[in-house]
Amino acid sequence: HLPKIDVAIVGEPTEMQLAVAEKGLLVFDAVIKGTPGHAAHPNNDNPIMKLPKVLEWFENFSLNKKSDFLGDVKITVTQVYAGSEHNVIPATVNLVIDVRVNDQYSNSELANLLIEAAPCKMTPRSLHLNSSSIPMEHELVQAGIDLGRKTYGSPTLSDQAALDCPSLKMGPGLSTRSYSANEYIYVGEIEEAIKIYIELLGKIL
Repeated sequence: HLPKIDVAIVGEPTEMQLAVAEKGLLVFDAVIKGTPGHAAHPNNDNPIMKLPKVLEWFENFSLNKKSDFLGDVKITVTQVYAGSEHNVIPATVNLVIDVRVNDQYSNSELANLLIEAAPCKMTPRSLHLNSSSIPMEHELVQAGIDLGRKTYGSPTLSDQAALDCPSLKMGPGLSTRSYSANEYIYVGEIEEAIKIYIELLGKIL
């Protein structure tokens, strides 16, 4: 669990703040099974017709363990695909489920919970990208706070999850621009970032 945070931002902040923690990631390949057949014949086990109830389940599913710093676990259906021909009822509907895991669950714990509870077959791609954090008393965090930077828990994942050493995430631009049309960053944001990086490193080196 994370230490008590004295200075924090709720949600994703403006650029060049200190992400002292970030959510973990689970990606599931999910399958809704049915009975294949010709579209001209009766079929009460069409997996596509089961899709709305499955999507509704993911939309309404919630977990008891909530994090004051990283928020709730967030479950999002990001891909749905099925069928190959107009006259064929497919055997399956395939989904991809993106799960952002807070510090209240390990990835293995949450994977087991979802596999048992979900109304479709769930297979995790990996379990190693757990939630991560750096102690608030670490000199890098304290140096950033001295420079007027604020701390927050990031809902997005980075390479920080794979590092064995203490680390934090801080960069120019806005995370909410990611994967948007004409994703961009201002030159002025990069210039500001360089200045802050130099000041930050100067305090600890």
